[in-house]
This record gives sequence, structure tokens and C-alpha cells, in this order.
Amino acid sequence: MLKFWKKSEKPEDPSPSEQASKKTWRERLAGSVLNRDIRDLFARHPKLDESLLDELETVLIGADVGVAASTELIEELRARLAKREFADAAELLGALRERLVALLAPVAQPLRIDTAHKPYVILVVGVNGVGKTTTIGKLARRLQDEGLGVVLAAGDTFRAAAVEQLKTWGERNNVAVIAQGSGADSASVIFDALQSARSKGADVLIADTAGRLHTQGGLMDELSKVRRVLGKLDAQAPHEVLLAIDGTTGQNAINQTRQFRQAIGVTGLVVTKLDGTAKGGVVFALAREFGLPIRYVGLGETAEDLREFDAQAFVDGLLPESLGNA
Repeated sequence: MLKFWKKSEKPEDPSPSEQASKKTWRERLAGSVLNRDIRDLFARHPKLDESLLDELETVLIGADVGVAASTELIEELRARLAKREFADAAELLGALRERLVALLAPVAQPLRIDTAHKPYVILVVGVNGVGKTTTIGKLARRLQDEGLGVVLAAGDTFRAAAVEQLKTWGERNNVAVIAQGSGADSASVIFDALQSARSKGADVLIADTAGRLHTQGGLMDELSKVRRVLGKLDAQAPHEVLLAIDGTTGQNAINQTRQFRQAIGVTGLVVTKLDGTAKGGVVFALAREFGLPIRYVGLGETAEDLREFDAQAFVDGLLPESLGNA
């Protein structure tokens, strides 16, 4: 069994990559499709007219902002353009920035651990390949840095690689990982982990879960079983159900959120893989469609790149800083 890290102790020193200065949101998002396409659009079409707005709507939809949200944004800009509220393209871009921030501001709600629950149980769900297990490792490190004692549950027993990956994160951060053999009952593993976390006096238990396709009813039944089994020890557990969503998957992210929300009652989102050339617009579509709190976003590979969601910083990074750079 791995040693349980107490509040009075320090985890291992961060790796050189984690010691490096943390990149800004703009540095992480500057290569996004939305940033590039808006920059190109205004460079090609600086004149304020209906054609510009039509093209801007196409850019937003192409970046996964969603048809409904894109249409609403453009219609508002069109009405303001008709009233001659914009002196130039820079002012129109500024208005778009303001509206995008306003769309995201209500869902920018960081996760706050309620210490009245001990341990505070976080169930992390999502389909395979979204970065769920990696997110758990990063979140464990983040909560440790906040002075909380953490235990991990390797509940994704369907994939042996997921169990090993979580153990690696546990060893890296000196966190206890409760696991059984491949193919073990996921609910049983998580139940045992809650008992262990209680006995250790842990503040937080983070449980991984299987991630087979969301269209498979068996997975959703399994998640419902996990909730029922946890309820035998703590009627209010899990206290947080975090759904990990791949920010590059567009409409699939909407479908996955709808399915998991119906199956287990999602209370917060983590949107991963938003660095590099991701489109990024799905964050706006998720906000408009569901209004679920976005707790964190993944902007890179290191533990520090799991960031609390900041609506202003996200939009500032996703849109061109100025048209002069086009």
C-alpha cells in the first residue's frame, strides 16, 4: 500500500516541466482554430457589413460554438451594426468578446471541497480517451497543494492500463491508490476505497470509473450501481460527479454530456485537450445547452495545466488579442 500523504508532509518535488513557468491562457490557446480563423477573417474582410457577419457566423459554427449559440451571437451583433454602434472591426470584435464572456461567466464555478463531508467523494466519469485518468492525477496533485489528504480509487477495472496509469500518478504524488485486479467489480473497488479513505482520515476520495461508449447501457447501469453502493456508507456520496469531456470532439461532447447527465446526475465538467490546435468552441455550446458548472479545463500536459475555469481568461486567449496582429 502506498503511503498516505499527510497535510504536514510535502509530496515529491515537481518535475522540471512542472517547475517551468506556467504558460498563460493566451499562449496555450493562441493556436486554436477559432483564434486562427477569426484572425484570418478580419484580415481578409475588415469592412463592417452583412457579408462579414455571415462569414463570422460560419467561423463560429465551424469552431463548434454550435448553431443556436452562433446564431444568437450574430443576430445581436447584426442589430447593433444596424444601429451603427461599431466604428470599426476592432469594436465589433470587442463586442463579440464581451458577449462570449457573458455566455460563460455563469458556468465558471471552480470546485470547492466541502470539509463538512469527510471524505468528500468525487466521482469522475467520461468515455474512453477523453483524458479522465490523467485529469484525476492532476486533480489529486492540485488538491494536495491546497493542503488536502487525497486517496484515489482505480474504478476503471475494464482497462488494466487505466489501473496502472492511476497507480503511476499515485506513486508520483505519494497518494494511496485503492485497486483490485482487472475485471473486478467497479462498485466494489470504490466502496472499499471509501472505507479506506475514512480509516485514513482522508479529506478527499477521487474515484475513476469505466469509460466504455456512452451509448452502451451497461456502462450507465454500472455507474448507477456505483452511486447506490456508495450510498450505503454515505447517503450523500458522491458529493461531486465530474464529467470529463474532450474539447476537440464537438457535437459528441454535447451528446455525451446529455447521456451522462441523465444516467448519474453530473454536477460539474472538466473540458480537456484545449491546448494546441483545438477548436475550443464546444465550451460555449456546453454552457448554453446545459448550464453545468465548468470546474476545470486542461491546457497542457503538466499537473499545473489543469486550470480552474476562468471565463475572461479563456475568451481573451481564444480570440485574437488585436486585429493589428492579423
